[in-house]
Amino acid sequence: MKIYFKAYPLLIAIGLFLIAINIWCLNSNAAAGYRYALLVASILLYLLVVRFFRIPLREVSKNCDLLLSPADGTIIAIENTVEEEFLKVECLKVSIFMSIFDVHQNRIPTSGKIIYTNYHKGKYLVAWSPKSSLNNERNTVVIEREDGTRLLVRQIAGFVARRIICNVKQGDKVEQGDELGFIMFGSRVDIFLPLSFRSMVAINDKVKGNLSVVGRF
Repeated sequence: MKIYFKAYPLLIAIGLFLIAINIWCLNSNAAAGYRYALLVASILLYLLVVRFFRIPLREVSKNCDLLLSPADGTIIAIENTVEEEFLKVECLKVSIFMSIFDVHQNRIPTSGKIIYTNYHKGKYLVAWSPKSSLNNERNTVVIEREDGTRLLVRQIAGFVARRIICNVKQGDKVEQGDELGFIMFGSRVDIFLPLSFRSMVAINDKVKGNLSVVGRF
């Protein structure tokens, strides 16, 4: 396991802040019990924040016929809907809710070429709300596979998440399992797929990025 490289500035800043608070408390007239409680709370808080940015090392078994989960989390929606931003057709939408306890890195679910990316500012509704897909801060990526199949992956910020990182751009060629990006402190990922796609997950299923099979093309 490793720590997400873009998190180091934030981790350093939080670490210095907690150290400063504890030094101030140590030099104050606070009772020893309060100083000890603050030290323990600071250590636990820092370990929790570090845990948010963990990236487990996982082997990817690439298979062009299968769609691997782009995120760790829970399946909260599987439904037919019209994707109105880019695909403009009725699709099968699979939604994965990422809690603050899940791994927050997002992965490329199938190999292909990035033909569209777009970042949208928005609100911060709770991520399991159906309206969050269209109203929240979000980032959209469209992948075109070698066979011409197009699928759309949407990173969505939630009530806690306040920053979306996307590390691909239009024109990039990507491989299944490559890094797509990161959503700070969890949120939601929606996948819009052709109606011919055969889903192999169910509501409330737990999935893991790079490991769990969402379905078959």
